[in-house]
Amino acid sequence: MIYIRTDEEIELIKISARVLGKAHAEVAKLIRPGVTTKELDKVAETFIKDNGGSPSFLGYNKFPASLCISVNDVVVHGIPGRYELKDGDIITIDGGVKLNGFHSDSAYTYPVGNVSAATRRLLSRTKESLYAGIEKAIEGNRVGDIGYAVQTYAEKFGYSVVRELVGHGVGQNLHEAPEVPNYGKRGQGPKLHEGMILAIEPMVNFGKKGIIQERDGWTIRTVDRKPSAHFEHTVAVRKGKAEILTTFEYIESVTANTSLMVDTQEMMAA
Repeated sequence: MIYIRTDEEIELIKISARVLGKAHAEVAKLIRPGVTTKELDKVAETFIKDNGGSPSFLGYNKFPASLCISVNDVVVHGIPGRYELKDGDIITIDGGVKLNGFHSDSAYTYPVGNVSAATRRLLSRTKESLYAGIEKAIEGNRVGDIGYAVQTYAEKFGYSVVRELVGHGVGQNLHEAPEVPNYGKRGQGPKLHEGMILAIEPMVNFGKKGIIQERDGWTIRTVDRKPSAHFEHTVAVRKGKAEILTTFEYIESVTANTSLMVDTQEMMAA
């Protein structure tokens, strides 16, 4: 079932999303070589709970952590643990918050230290593909318009988009209808109506689009072991222009002028 949310419900999601954005920023402050992914997860969990929320991912289908933390060739669903970040890594932090009965969901991929220019461009262009998709999340369009925008943007640079993993509706449940693929055809799929809440989340691979799942039942890697980037916002479908409910503002106030910054202007000069 696809839910249409009232303005009052959307405001509640925005409150949840604000806590999530600030939790992301607390994690971003600690991203550096030598820190473990488990340490980052603990920081997010503590911050979310201290601010009246609960981590959406913790215990979801028995997932054992508050964040999905995916490094280098891990696309999504990496389980935090003892891995220590290294100079040259990229790391995706994917998290959710439930507050006032509603979930929010967002993800951001960071470069760690001296990351190659080619990999930095992957991050920049994946982030830009997210906004290309969001531009199509308006009343009267269809889900396929979002996927087509993401796919065509990413593929024009020679990247590939993952097919098996998709965005989704979000609200009182972490995952709701409809599914929102990062590929598709214009004019196809469910019609978009004002008040629909969507988690749009491009997962873009440097190499082939194929993925494999590790034996832990969660970790998803690229089949060719090349890097993958992932950016995500929770958005409300509106007339004329989508409303972004989550925020990268707090993240980017922390990462500005640091090696963690994802410069979306790089692509303009490339």
